[in-house]
Amino acid sequence: MRDDRIPTLVGAGARDSKALSPGARSTVYRRLASVGERRSVAIAPKTIDRYVERGRLNELEAEAFARLVRALRPDVAYVDACDVDAARFGRSVAERSGGHVRVVARHHADRDDPVVGAASIVAKVRRDRAIARLARSLDASIGSGYPSDRRTIDFARRALADGGPVPPWMRGSWATVQRVKPARPARTLDAFVP
Repeated sequence: MRDDRIPTLVGAGARDSKALSPGARSTVYRRLASVGERRSVAIAPKTIDRYVERGRLNELEAEAFARLVRALRPDVAYVDACDVDAARFGRSVAERSGGHVRVVARHHADRDDPVVGAASIVAKVRRDRAIARLARSLDASIGSGYPSDRRTIDFARRALADGGPVPPWMRGSWATVQRVKPARPARTLDAFVP
């Protein structure tokens, strides 16, 4: 985004999405359409689980950021660092972006930079909409999808109560799932004898 568009972005309400209520985020999201292009990347739960299983979640996040950078082709990309080492995360995004863009990665960039704040709003609103679509498709009250939400925890517990596999729309690697998933009963050798 050109520097001269930053005041318009701020005027639209761009800031850290966590500082806004869901209704305020939706209002700002609509306003952002007149300021610039709104893009996001969706990642399937199964893909996230594979990366978490291998301890490579930061790599998946860097690749998702790089997909956006490659699509938008900025001169400079500002990103919220997902790694404890912000510079390392920035290098990872830059390498995956083709190495032709300067990537500035900082912790709390969504709080400190209106462009990154706007991106956090786009991501959060689209995530909330995806949760609402899932709730409609399941015809269930699933809550917000956040681990602090009692309705979400109760829904996850009910969805996993039969001890079967984690549904494809749920991340098996999610700590909430691991916490509420019933333990499988131990099988004795008798279970294997015909």
